[in-house]
Amino acid sequence: MAASLRKTLFSTLIAGSCAAVLGLGLLSFGAFNSAKAADHGDAPLVSNDQGADIADVYTFLDPNDNNFVIFIITARGFIVPGESENLGFFQSNLNWRFAIENSGDANPDMNIEVTFADRNDFLDSQTSFIKIRTGSTPTASFTAPTTVSNARTATANPFVVTTDPATGIGFFAGMTDDPFFFDVSAELLFRDSLIQTPGSGNASVFDRGRDTFAGYNVMTVALRVPRTMIEGTAGNLLGFSGYTELAQRTKRSRSLGIRDKGRFINVDRMGIPAINTVFIPYPRKDEYNRGSTSQDAAGVYQSDIVASLTAFGTSTANIGILAGLAVTNGDILRLDMDVPNTGNGGGSNTAAAFPNGRRVGDDVIDTIVNIIANQQFGDPAPTGPVDNVDSNDLTFTNSFPFVALPHQPRANGVTDDGTRN
Repeated sequence: MAASLRKTLFSTLIAGSCAAVLGLGLLSFGAFNSAKAADHGDAPLVSNDQGADIADVYTFLDPNDNNFVIFIITARGFIVPGESENLGFFQSNLNWRFAIENSGDANPDMNIEVTFADRNDFLDSQTSFIKIRTGSTPTASFTAPTTVSNARTATANPFVVTTDPATGIGFFAGMTDDPFFFDVSAELLFRDSLIQTPGSGNASVFDRGRDTFAGYNVMTVALRVPRTMIEGTAGNLLGFSGYTELAQRTKRSRSLGIRDKGRFINVDRMGIPAINTVFIPYPRKDEYNRGSTSQDAAGVYQSDIVASLTAFGTSTANIGILAGLAVTNGDILRLDMDVPNTGNGGGSNTAAAFPNGRRVGDDVIDTIVNIIANQQFGDPAPTGPVDNVDSNDLTFTNSFPFVALPHQPRANGVTDDGTRN
């Protein structure tokens, strides 16, 4: 967002959260600095459950029509193009939950849940089951096909988008290019340098400018929802967090295979980028993924977040900024639907940028790293690149679902596989 609007938001966050957060004191920080800055592989249990491992979540107004809100969850990162057929499918026992908050607190008011039928063949579409619940009451449902991925052609299959005539919701599910862009290795080195020199660190580690996620694919579920369907008592303000959930009990037998029973339990969740991966100590990462946004707001994890930031040398004011984003009303992306979103690739005007929701092209880690490092790269937003990875490796599309088509196997004679590690 524009510098003046961003300063206003950050000032509000500081005033509302900083004193309360710091007043709780600090807990033991632990070994936090081995985690990645993206949500990919953010905790031990979900790292061993790739289909449920959330990579990123996004929410923004459709730049083609601001009367619609886009919600995106990506999962199962780092799929190489040659494995598009083997890995390019959705687990049938997994529930993707889009939790929407529209009353101004930390509790979801509406959930859109997506599950998938079993895949019958490598080149067959899966049936997606979409259910809308207001509170605990089912209000609508529809089905849609997934987009089939393939590893046999140089060109990916075009995206299949379904619009439900009853609700007006647009739906997409399939393999895409991973829209996240960032240099993980450099950021890990920078965090190490912050521990050694709190508050400043060694920014030269970002000179390598390599996109860790370039050349890789990810599984993506995206929704295009009419604003009128999701507006609540908070008016123009909307919250969004993403969950992947599995049944509470799973039984394996030789004769019947796998049988799932019981209510869904979240195994991964995400709102604001980097919260679990950077600020939650390793022993509590699985607990955080199993937790809830209401627990965030109740202060269950805020002492850990403060301890992590204090170890980095982050100032009281900047601790308050991040606490206001991820603690005060839960780890939830917040979108002001009255701020117009315009431009190509899902939107590019500065007024609608993160932390006002999150678009696929927003350089969110530049913003977060800058706050951690006491805004040494600009005040309050970076005046120039922080990690020198400032855009995705592929061009985002200009229509729903806005992400790029997946990478395909390279032709004979092409030795560059597109990765930049």
